Amino acid sequence: MEAGLQETDIEILAREAAVIAPTLARYTSIIAERGEGSYLYARNGRKYLDFASGIATNNVGHCHPRVVQAATEQVKKLIHTCSSVAHVELNVLLAEKLVQITPPSVDMCFLANTGAEAIEGALKLARYVSRKSIVIAFAGAFHGRTLGAVSVTSSKAHYRAGYQPLLPSVFMAPYPYCFRCPLGHHRDTCSLECLSYLRYMLKTFAPAEDVAAIIIEPVLGEGGYVPPPVEYLRGLRQVCDQHGILLIFDEVQTGFGRTGEMFASQVFGVDPDIMTVAKGIASGFPLSAIVASSRLMKNWPAGTHGSTFGGNPVSCAAALASISVIEEEGLLANARARGNQLMGRLEDFKRAFPAICDVRGVGLMIGIELGKPDGSPDKEAVAAIREKCLQDGLLLLSCGTAENVIRLVPPLNVSEAEVEEALGIIERALRNI
Repeated sequence: MEAGLQETDIEILAREAAVIAPTLARYTSIIAERGEGSYLYARNGRKYLDFASGIATNNVGHCHPRVVQAATEQVKKLIHTCSSVAHVELNVLLAEKLVQITPPSVDMCFLANTGAEAIEGALKLARYVSRKSIVIAFAGAFHGRTLGAVSVTSSKAHYRAGYQPLLPSVFMAPYPYCFRCPLGHHRDTCSLECLSYLRYMLKTFAPAEDVAAIIIEPVLGEGGYVPPPVEYLRGLRQVCDQHGILLIFDEVQTGFGRTGEMFASQVFGVDPDIMTVAKGIASGFPLSAIVASSRLMKNWPAGTHGSTFGGNPVSCAAALASISVIEEEGLLANARARGNQLMGRLEDFKRAFPAICDVRGVGLMIGIELGKPDGSPDKEAVAAIREKCLQDGLLLLSCGTAENVIRLVPPLNVSEAEVEEALGIIERALRNI
């Protein structure tokens, strides 16, 4: 529990424990009062440099004035009418914008509310239009907590424990996690054996003719912030084309500038058949989308999927404002520059601190992996660093199957000085352990 909690804070936490289900895990005991830019302010007056960004959601920072204005103006006009009941032009405007900024292979949208809901819809779409049943996902992936989404999730066993049986006909392939290769290879000598294993799967226990889709995070998120080799994603695209399999990119965490391009698919030059987007789309307002080829969408007839709140007008207004901020304020370039700034110093840290065994990332989606002297994951060191950073005013998250990776996800408009502030706090924490 954070130091400096006031009696009223402790009382709120006690009241919360009485009425909020304990199944929701907590990173901190911060009771947030407001946010501004890169900073989160607690009720007790403490100020935190927020390198969690609501888990990669506040891509334009907390309460960006243009987002606040757009949402406020829309609240005054129309908060909700289900899109099944009345058409809303904001839905059209947002879908047109999404089609403009996503890869050319996807050109039609379905608007939903959350990342997990978008994943559920994408799986339904793939199975419905292909008339096939098998879905291949990847070890270490995280796609959400609902039943279908957790069926293709394997970043931690407890996400699945107690919920069996999950969706049938879901098979897991090894993710190209080169630092800790699940097949025991080394990147400098391997020939993408993980891709060869996928081909083996299609010839044996997951027959290619029955596979509806392969779903992958183009940068592994919860599983450890792992960018794959570009050759892997391009090879995966070739495998899907060869066998008539739909390729789904889960860009819930990587989307809207997080990787230094609007979407990770553009970083790697690989076009999916279906994309899911959420998180950074609307600066924290609930909104997500399935963006897919119109060839597929037009074979998904009316009534086969739906949503009461999907495409909420206030969320759409916030999304359009958020995307405009990213485009007009140069945040893609800033994400690349600040990412380079972080990676350069973190490489110095890696040489100075033996606990750091790998530093990796793309744009402002960066992971610092910690290990023990024998090379095994060091979850305890990550927990100690996070706690020390929190005491010093820096909010960080962890990830990885063993929780031994610190993830850095600041807002895309984080300043050079704020990055230096964060690096100073991290360096002190590393020295502390």
